Amino acid sequence: MRAPVLAAAGLALAALAAAPALAQEQPSIPTQSWSFDGPFGTFDRAAAQRGFQVYEEVCSRCHSMNLLHYRDLEGIGYDGAQIAAIAANHQVTDGPNDQGQMYQRPGRPSDAFVAPFPNEQAARVALNGALPPDLSLIIKARADSSLTKDIGGGADYVDALLQGFKEPPAGMTMAANMNYNEYFPGNQIAMPQPLHGDDVQYGDGTKATLPQEAHDVATFLAWASEPMMEERKRTGAKVLIFLLAMAGVLYAAKRQIWADVH
Repeated sequence: MRAPVLAAAGLALAALAAAPALAQEQPSIPTQSWSFDGPFGTFDRAAAQRGFQVYEEVCSRCHSMNLLHYRDLEGIGYDGAQIAAIAANHQVTDGPNDQGQMYQRPGRPSDAFVAPFPNEQAARVALNGALPPDLSLIIKARADSSLTKDIGGGADYVDALLQGFKEPPAGMTMAANMNYNEYFPGNQIAMPQPLHGDDVQYGDGTKATLPQEAHDVATFLAWASEPMMEERKRTGAKVLIFLLAMAGVLYAAKRQIWADVH
């Protein structure tokens, strides 16, 4: 009884050794320079607007951003007329009307970002069973807690992922409808390569290379994940200044009170 079991185990180990590797050793995520890094970092509005354009023209075909409203775009420098125009480019389901029916109307600044699919099941049917994640908080969701760069860790990951699509190494078996990405855990991702360079035409004349598009959309998503970051940092700086001033006052008071004590 023991011999067949050992033989079967040996055959299984041999099969595993001979099988093609399912994943390659993942390289470390490259660290990028972000305007919002550090205690005094701020969002680069021009980059965030370019990143919104990339999201609007490319990423929004599959990914929702359910926590954002069009009026929130004021935070990256759009004015009221621009926001109204952006919202009006989208059709929003509203109602019911007087006949009890839902209807379509142009979007308004108060509307949430229009999702590409009406529900999760519709998204799975359209995308071979895959469900694209909502991108509202993707940077914070992918941030590496071991990093001290605030939301920069998540932005590094998204930037690298968008540039990490390659042909799979020789001998690697890919599952059906999967794509190789050197930075994705396991190296197999359902999302096809979304950016290739020259996917958009930037209004400010910036050349839309793949690294530029990836960096810009990661900047936009970083802002979306924490739009109050700059205010938080300003508040923190004010608190530190107050505490330092108070420490000086208390030290001076202590010296005055104990001046005659020897």
